[in-house]
Amino acid sequence: PVIGGQCSMLYPDKAIYDIPGLPIVGAQELIDRLAEQLKPFDPTFHLGHRVTRLTRLEDNSFELTTEGDICFQTRAVVIAAGLGAFKPRPLRLGGIDQFEQTNLHYHVADKLHFKDKKVVILGGGDSALDWVLELAVVAKHVHIVHRRDEFRAAPASIAKMQELIDDPNQPVDCLIGRIPSYQSDQGKITAIDVAPFGEGEPQRIELDELLVFYGLSPDLGPIADWGLDIERKHISVNLETFQTNIPGIYAIGDINTYPGKKKLILSGFHEGALAAFAIQQYLDPDTKHKLQYTTTSSALQKRLGVHDTAE
Repeated sequence: PVIGGQCSMLYPDKAIYDIPGLPIVGAQELIDRLAEQLKPFDPTFHLGHRVTRLTRLEDNSFELTTEGDICFQTRAVVIAAGLGAFKPRPLRLGGIDQFEQTNLHYHVADKLHFKDKKVVILGGGDSALDWVLELAVVAKHVHIVHRRDEFRAAPASIAKMQELIDDPNQPVDCLIGRIPSYQSDQGKITAIDVAPFGEGEPQRIELDELLVFYGLSPDLGPIADWGLDIERKHISVNLETFQTNIPGIYAIGDINTYPGKKKLILSGFHEGALAAFAIQQYLDPDTKHKLQYTTTSSALQKRLGVHDTAE
C-alpha cells in the first residue's frame, strides 16, 4: 500500500491539467510533491491497516480498531476514503483470477512494464481509452476490445484513439465483441477469444499483457456501520465545516456529499483546509484562533523550515 489514493493506484502516469499553478503535472508527481510538502510536519502513515470499528469513548474521544486489532485513540477523525474500498469490476471467466499475480491487470503501476509487449485492453470508458493512448507509445501493439461500438469516454480521447486506429503506421486496433474464453500457458494468459454478438467465429488475439477496465465498484465497507448519515454511498457533511452528523468526525474528498459538490482534486484541497480550521475550533472552542499566512507568520515559517530565508 502507498499514499496517494486513485492518483497512485489508478492513473499514476496520467497528466492533470487543473491544479492551480501547475499547468501540467503527472498524477504520481503531484502526490510526490504533496508528500514533500508534508515533511516539515513529520506525519506518521499506517499503511495496510483497514479500520473496521469506530467507537466513541466516555471522554468523547474515538477509538479506531483495525482488522489486525490495532487501536488508535483520537479526539477527531477525518474520513478521506475517496470512493471507499473501491474494487475493480472483474473479468468473469472461470479460473482467470489466478493470473492476477502474472499478466492480468486492473490498474497500471508502471507503463514501462508494457514496453515492446502485445497488450489487450478490455473496456470502453475513460480509463480504458486513456491507457490505449498512453501505451500506444511504448507497447508493441495495443488491442482495445469493447462490447459495443460506442465509447463512454471524453470526446477528445475517442477522437485521438480513432486517429491511431485509422493510421496504418500506428500499433492500435479495436475489436467489438464479447470474451467467451481465453488461453494460458505456464501461469500466464497467452490469448483471448473475441466473439461477435451476431454470426461469425471468435477471433483469437495473442497477448503478453491483459488490462481490464470495466469500472470500479465503490464499497464503503465498515464505514457504513458507524452511524454516519449516508446518501447514495456518500457521507453527508456540513458545507461550512465538513463535519458529519457525528460531532468530531469529518469527511473530505470524493467520499462526501453536499449541495453543489464537485469531485475535483481542487475541491479536496479546499475541503481539507476548511475541515482543519473547523477541527481546531472543535478541539479548542474557548480560544479565538487567528488566521495566519505563510507569507507573514514567523511561527508558520519556522515550522516549515524557511524562517531564516524569510528574514
